[in-house]
Amino acid sequence: MTLRVEYAYWLIGAWLAVCAFYNLRERRWTTAALWAIVACAFLFGDLIKQATAAKTSWPAQAMGIGVIVLGVLAGLRDKPLASVLHEAWDATARLGNKLFLPALAIPIVTLILVLLAPYLVFNGVPLLDKANATLVALAIACIIALIAALLTTRAAPTQAFAEGRRLLDTLGCVALLPMVLATLGGVFAATGVGDAVAAIVGALIPVDNRIACLVAFALGMVLFTMIMGNAFAAFPVMMAGIGLPLLVHKHGAAPAVLGSLGMLTGYCGTLLTPMAANFNIVPAVLLELRDQYAVIRAQWPTALALLVVNVILMAVLIFR
Repeated sequence: MTLRVEYAYWLIGAWLAVCAFYNLRERRWTTAALWAIVACAFLFGDLIKQATAAKTSWPAQAMGIGVIVLGVLAGLRDKPLASVLHEAWDATARLGNKLFLPALAIPIVTLILVLLAPYLVFNGVPLLDKANATLVALAIACIIALIAALLTTRAAPTQAFAEGRRLLDTLGCVALLPMVLATLGGVFAATGVGDAVAAIVGALIPVDNRIACLVAFALGMVLFTMIMGNAFAAFPVMMAGIGLPLLVHKHGAAPAVLGSLGMLTGYCGTLLTPMAANFNIVPAVLLELRDQYAVIRAQWPTALALLVVNVILMAVLIFR
């Protein structure tokens, strides 16, 4: 049996439904409604897509209404759950660096599975969905990391559900930012923002100079990421405006290398902006820091150094 990405979406939807149930039981109506709507998107996304393809519009319209309701719910907020920061510090002192093992398992297992994916074939059937091998591998890695976390902390599975739900409730609608912003980037690209960027860049820089185009692409990724809060939102716009027409088609840049290093360059902007609230503001709140911008103040030297390194790497690698 091939493990498809839909299974991961269903698992996420089931988890969100459980979070909605917990909040409903505790009469946290706003939070319960928020996670119930998002759970429907994950659980019934395929059905909505199939209904839309069959020209049955009401499921998509119902989901659209749900998105509008999410915007309303984002302005409302139930009282925050009790903090467990002191208990967390106690556990940190007891376990030390062992706490990093489950987190490190996610990228390591994902990388191993992606590299082994072409060989994981049984009776001619691939184990991982070829179209979404990375996402499926990531889902499997998260499950393995959860098991590793339970073994490391010797906690009961119910505690994992409770703490995961508490963290998700604390984040609230901010947890949806990566998905929403990635969608926003696609919308911007589809509405011609990339063409507008290309016109502006063509008027400001010498497009026959590949290094100038490369620097404009890198700085554009950083600035758009800072404005929109996520590199996923900036990437479609900058690729449509500069990456494809100027670097790939005009100067022969390698698309795969440009895409991977371009996304990494965009993350430099993530380190610099409060718009990336889920990365930079929420941790300060969870850690109860006095300065809500303390994370950004600690990150900006790394962001600028990484930007310089990425530009040099792209200049060396993408034109080979």
